Amino acid sequence: MKLRLLSVFAAVALVAACESTTEGTASTAGAGSMGGLNSGIAAVTTPSVALQQEFEQAVGQDRVFFDFDKYAVRSNAKPVLMRWADWMKHHPQYPVTLEGHADERGTREYNLALGEKRANAVKEFLAAHGVSSGQLTTISYGKERPAVPGSNEAAWSQNRRAVATVGGGTAS
Repeated sequence: MKLRLLSVFAAVALVAACESTTEGTASTAGAGSMGGLNSGIAAVTTPSVALQQEFEQAVGQDRVFFDFDKYAVRSNAKPVLMRWADWMKHHPQYPVTLEGHADERGTREYNLALGEKRANAVKEFLAAHGVSSGQLTTISYGKERPAVPGSNEAAWSQNRRAVATVGGGTAS
């Protein structure tokens, strides 16, 4: 008897979970479980793929790399950052997030701090070359979002990076 009753409750719960609300109900003045907030969140945090692609085509690449345990902008990154600066000065209406990343070596806290220093070094370079600092935000992911998996120099060298994401999303 208990098993049958449990089965009935499970079936009712499944049907209730699958029930959909109409668009008019969910979007009216606070109706629905999230009050219409869910769709707004997605629009804010998802970068425009087309805009990001336009940026990457115009500047050649969306990332620069760093030496081990360093946050100084490398000389081979400066031409890339100059192209970023030119694009950003011509498109001041688009916010840009600069992500700082590190390889897997070191503690989580250390790598978050190093990623922050890398993102800030890129921000300072861009600001020194005419980009409004109000257009730029920084975030550090430390070692949490590797671009290349692996525990070798080839992987580590690709994970020590700063990435520019146009529109405020994340590219990693």
